[in-house]
Amino acid sequence: MGGVALDDGPTGVKAPDGGWGWAVLVGCFVITGFSYAFPKAVSVFFKELIREFGVGYSDTAWISSILLAMLYGTGPLCSVLVNKFGCRPVMMVGGLFASLGMIMASFATSIIHIYLSTGVVTGLGLALNFQPSLIMLNRYFSEKRPLANGLAAAGSPVALCCLSPLGQVLQYNYGWRGGFLILGGMLLNCCACGALMRPLLPPKKLKSLEESGDGAVQEQKKPQPKKRLLDFSVFKDRGFLIYTIAASVMVLGLFVPPVFVVSYAKELKYEDTKSALLLTILGFVDMFARPTCGLIAGTKWMRPKTVYLFSFAMIFNGCTDLIGSQATTYVGLVVFCIFFGMSYGMVGALQFEVLMAIVGTEKFSSAIGLVLLMEAIAVLLGPPGAGRLLDATHNYMYVFLLAGCEVTLSAFILAIGNFLCIRKKQKEPEAKMEMAVTAAETEELRRSEDNEDSEVVHKGQNGKAGEVVNIVKGAVEEIKEGSPETSL
Repeated sequence: MGGVALDDGPTGVKAPDGGWGWAVLVGCFVITGFSYAFPKAVSVFFKELIREFGVGYSDTAWISSILLAMLYGTGPLCSVLVNKFGCRPVMMVGGLFASLGMIMASFATSIIHIYLSTGVVTGLGLALNFQPSLIMLNRYFSEKRPLANGLAAAGSPVALCCLSPLGQVLQYNYGWRGGFLILGGMLLNCCACGALMRPLLPPKKLKSLEESGDGAVQEQKKPQPKKRLLDFSVFKDRGFLIYTIAASVMVLGLFVPPVFVVSYAKELKYEDTKSALLLTILGFVDMFARPTCGLIAGTKWMRPKTVYLFSFAMIFNGCTDLIGSQATTYVGLVVFCIFFGMSYGMVGALQFEVLMAIVGTEKFSSAIGLVLLMEAIAVLLGPPGAGRLLDATHNYMYVFLLAGCEVTLSAFILAIGNFLCIRKKQKEPEAKMEMAVTAAETEELRRSEDNEDSEVVHKGQNGKAGEVVNIVKGAVEEIKEGSPETSL
């Protein structure tokens, strides 16, 4: 009572890998589904909007583009808010914004109003939910984190398979205004998901120790530096720089095939229903590929090599694009969508897991915001650039070839960068941690010896000092045991 509970991940807290973490996972699953599927689901209403406002397809396409730009581009803003207020309050406010935007859009009188309400307000609300949910998932899971990431990422294809048909039903029965209003009410579930993000509490023994006000504990406490709202020191990390470059190149081509595959089928003279079925096939395969990949990545043998599994997933995706560019029949496109769904699901399950492994829990809230900002630029350049190439060549083959080359290049950047620049420094941080722990333990032992020398004067306090030493040493061991294994 009387203050905001900041979820900064206090020192000594070990990820429970279960318990309330499963409730956090459910919330993250729903939030991920809304965040990634909503920009695509809104496209169901585009024909009605064109008829209502007398605009073209390119004008309505800006709605989805603005939504995605807000989701990615506001990453640093989300990081600042999370570091200042905590994940739960930010997500609750974000849920209100997401709902309010769609409700406002249902009363729109021009396409500009839709841009501002659905694109900007709802996009900002989804962004304020998506990033904090991943941060909380990272804090609640360590050993089972790859599986948790895979299950949470599966929310995207599941929501897409549900929201698109639902949007068509709403449009048919209530029109686009009624549909927007109902979807706005559904987005209030983001507030419920935000309420699940309960901050982790420190161990009881450390908490009771701090509350006791013991003199030795007061000596142990040191003035903590003021926490940065956005930690740019992550750019000093080679692993983070390599990951950011690779992810930005990957995003240039990753979202291109799902955007153009339906148009490609129509270009080959297949009917609309058969063409739209391709995305359903892709999403269905993606739905099972994400948790399966997370399960594989969480095995003891694969966990230290997650970055190479991620690189393989990107190569798999890029090669699928390159081979799929030669498809000229509907069967060929179906096969392409099956393999693309598998590789796309692997990438979706691993992308944030690898970032978590690189930067750690403490800096993840700032790192993900900066990465999403860089990816926002690539998201805005990728599909429009592919569209210009299509206008110039009038051949979808070149579009898929370009996307495949970009994704494959990103895989080589990550794998080679990890092998040459990061792997050599693998043992150095561990050595530094060992030295730091040894120094801390030595200092505590020295203090306990000094207290023993003054046993006659302070006999009662010496017993407490010994307890303090044992508790602090136990907490240090918990921290060492709780650190996740990673090759990065």
